[in-house]
Amino acid sequence: MIGIIDYGMGNLFSVSKALERLDIPYVLTSDPEQLAQCEGLILPGVGAFPDAMKSLAETGMKDFVLSKAAEGMPLLGICLGMQLLFDESDEGGMTEGLGLLPGSVVRFKGSDSEGNRFKVPHMGWNHLDPQQPSSPLLQNVEDGYVYFVHSYYVQAKQREDIIASAQYETEVPAVVGRANVFGAQFHPEKSGDTGMTILRNFCDLVSKGGVEL
Repeated sequence: MIGIIDYGMGNLFSVSKALERLDIPYVLTSDPEQLAQCEGLILPGVGAFPDAMKSLAETGMKDFVLSKAAEGMPLLGICLGMQLLFDESDEGGMTEGLGLLPGSVVRFKGSDSEGNRFKVPHMGWNHLDPQQPSSPLLQNVEDGYVYFVHSYYVQAKQREDIIASAQYETEVPAVVGRANVFGAQFHPEKSGDTGMTILRNFCDLVSKGGVEL
């Protein structure tokens, strides 16, 4: 059973519908007791980083997520949910994140070092470039495009935490992971076969008992 965390800021409908299409049992709830009975968790997110962290704290989901991640429960953050996994974000002033992965979330500048201009937010389909093809999240993902909508991106401190990347103004970590904690900057539920395969891979990992810490 997959638990979709409802803390008031998620793309809950599209994620739940994607799991239904994959025939994956899930529960969508804000109740920690129900979520604690699940084998894996999905942390969705749409909106501003400070608002999301405030909501997580006020609903008790922050401590719950941290405790379950520490216990080894597989966790997948999606879009803003992925950014929340990191140490901090400079959106609206520096805000502390969950600190499950080392790195910072920063805003696209709108141009690269050569002066080329880029629209912000980064919105649309972009090629996924595997950095760790052997990752369980990339099984049967040979080549593909995925759908992004974001103005901020992660600067990961550890190169080995980047499972796949995309290019937009700079290298953008698109899939990240360490031990039982994973994240997708794009929306897998809106990314066609490639996104659905990655989502299924996470659910398969959960059904197999996760990963050894």
